[in-house]
Amino acid sequence: MVTAARPLPRATAHPPRALAVRHLGPNWYASVMGTAIVATAGAGLPGQVPGLRTACTTVWALSLTLLLALLCARALHWRHHRDQARAHLLDPAVAPFYGCLAMALLAVGGATLTVGRDWIGIEAAVALDAVLFTAGTVVGLAAAVAVPYLMAVRHRVEPGQATPVWLLPVVAPMVSAALGPLLVPHLPPGQPRETLLLACFALFGLSLLATFAMLPMVFARLITGGPLPLALTPTLFLVLGPLGQSTTAVGNFADVAPGVVPASYSEGFGVFAVLYGVPVLGFALLWFGLATAHVLRARRQGMGFAMTWWAFTFPVGTCVTGAEALARHTGLLAFDGLAVGLYVVLVAAWTTAAVHTARGLLSGSLLAAPRQGPAAPRPARVRTTSGAAR
Repeated sequence: MVTAARPLPRATAHPPRALAVRHLGPNWYASVMGTAIVATAGAGLPGQVPGLRTACTTVWALSLTLLLALLCARALHWRHHRDQARAHLLDPAVAPFYGCLAMALLAVGGATLTVGRDWIGIEAAVALDAVLFTAGTVVGLAAAVAVPYLMAVRHRVEPGQATPVWLLPVVAPMVSAALGPLLVPHLPPGQPRETLLLACFALFGLSLLATFAMLPMVFARLITGGPLPLALTPTLFLVLGPLGQSTTAVGNFADVAPGVVPASYSEGFGVFAVLYGVPVLGFALLWFGLATAHVLRARRQGMGFAMTWWAFTFPVGTCVTGAEALARHTGLLAFDGLAVGLYVVLVAAWTTAAVHTARGLLSGSLLAAPRQGPAAPRPARVRTTSGAAR
């Protein structure tokens, strides 16, 4: 008697596109943030450089395209590689980058209302920004709670592991605070405008106090634990994010406060924009010098390109917008000059990161599986999908 052969179980195979995104981490949203801030910061520079606004609008269109592409790619990642997605959430080196999703949504939304309206019209720009601002704020608040929670109950990190990457989830609400005021004039007068403005002020406080709680750990780790691993050294520039973005936020509060809140509060916002912004931007410049020194040292020691190089873009861009806000509220040419100088740095950093990222994508090295560490139990740093080392 001959028995029919049992059919072999079908092997589960992922589509080629899905395989390509298996190691695509949330850190990739940093490229969207860094691109969008080039457009926003450039639009606020003093003077009228011929062609600059058109160039900024083109960069905005690129950032929107990158955002849509990454949202699709990350959706494929979650659909076909949930094991890897869960591993990212449980990896203390990768989980904080979920704050980048919120900031990417917010940065593109803000750039849409700043320069994108030139191409799509003010009504479409307001509608798109409203959607991106709402989504970015919700995701940012979720990340600000969920990631520190995971760090406490699942990651079990130690003080010696502190890096500026830890700031990413708690900085996301500050981006909402800085960009939310752009929508205030487009709301009905009265309660809606005042509610959004004060909500943004609350987000400012939420993020600022969380940053004050986190930053000392990062600074103490740097001083007592020595320099960061080479691949992580660019993340020192992430500290500029909450500094520059908070300076931008208080300047934007003062811009829209007249007629939205009582006159006494409006005057207070104007005073606060200067009395807060000047010393904080001063500290940002100090940190800029410190971070630059560390990066130059790491470069001499052989630091190669990693996706962490995008840390050179968005944080510097927030300092540009912060300097622009102080220039508006003080009338000092020094802040105009500072904004221009930092913008030159921003464009150079963006160009460098973009060229290296494009090369890495074409060669396939940036989407390849992380290299495994040596089997022997000796101190070694293993690269994660974030391009970081731990």
